[in-house]
Amino acid sequence: MIDRMIRDGAIVPVKVTLDLIRKAMLESGRDLFLIDGFPRNFDNLEGWEAEMTDVDVAGVLFYDCPEEEMEKRLLERGKTSGRTDDNIDAIRKRFTTYLESTMPIIEHFALKDQVFRISSIPSPDIVFDETAKVIEPIVKRHLVDSTQV
Repeated sequence: MIDRMIRDGAIVPVKVTLDLIRKAMLESGRDLFLIDGFPRNFDNLEGWEAEMTDVDVAGVLFYDCPEEEMEKRLLERGKTSGRTDDNIDAIRKRFTTYLESTMPIIEHFALKDQVFRISSIPSPDIVFDETAKVIEPIVKRHLVDSTQV
């Protein structure tokens, strides 16, 4: 069902997505996770807040990059990726969708002081190092908290 929906360009229902996330979390045997690209919109956020009440969000990684730079990178990727959506029209449509749907989610978490902004302009190695600086204290705090239970 999910493959068909994605292929048809339809949105997978948030309940289905959350069930898959929860299943993956349970099957991993771990209790600390990095979830990429979710929630992307208010429907996702409302679903998360309703269904995942037992999960604490430690923060949101926000990789900050000007549109011009992202456009340049995506067009370059499109030369070899084989992705049909790495063209200028699709890229600009994705930017619009992102600004309208996803940025309000980032702002929601920013109001709760849970957004970690990382510039994605530098080299991948520097971006990785900056990400590690954000994640390491969260992991250490989690390890301390889990040993005190």
